[in-house]
Amino acid sequence: MARADFRFAFRKRVRFAEIDAQSVVFNSRYLEYFDIGITEYWRTVGMYDNTPVSGEGAAEFHVARAIVDFKVPIMLDEEIDICARCSRIGTSSMTFAFELHGAAKDDLRATGEEVSVHVAEVRGKSSPVPDWVVALFETYEGRALRERKAA
Repeated sequence: MARADFRFAFRKRVRFAEIDAQSVVFNSRYLEYFDIGITEYWRTVGMYDNTPVSGEGAAEFHVARAIVDFKVPIMLDEEIDICARCSRIGTSSMTFAFELHGAAKDDLRATGEEVSVHVAEVRGKSSPVPDWVVALFETYEGRALRERKAA
């Protein structure tokens, strides 16, 4: 995916606590970077301003799948851009795409994908993604995201 395909990016500097003995970002931190990206992306989209805490229309998502493809190591004190976008909305799930780029050179360091499932309650079964959530992400991304099932 081209970097231009991402409307959203969040810049972050790599800290000492995030690296291994070779000054390379430890592999588990990439998922943390995706989490930072999705948090800031959701804030920008308006999820935190509009989310009912409980009751009808509340939104609760659990990560069901996460993938990281490592390209080039990220090093101590580098600034990286965490790019995030919603790529698809199904009946009860949302798929998010991520890219990590070195900020100074705009070079691709890693790609990833995360599937989050909407649940009725913390320990509940999957449930349909609320229409207001679909509307927020489609408005922000400027395109249809909901996958329609063929009749």
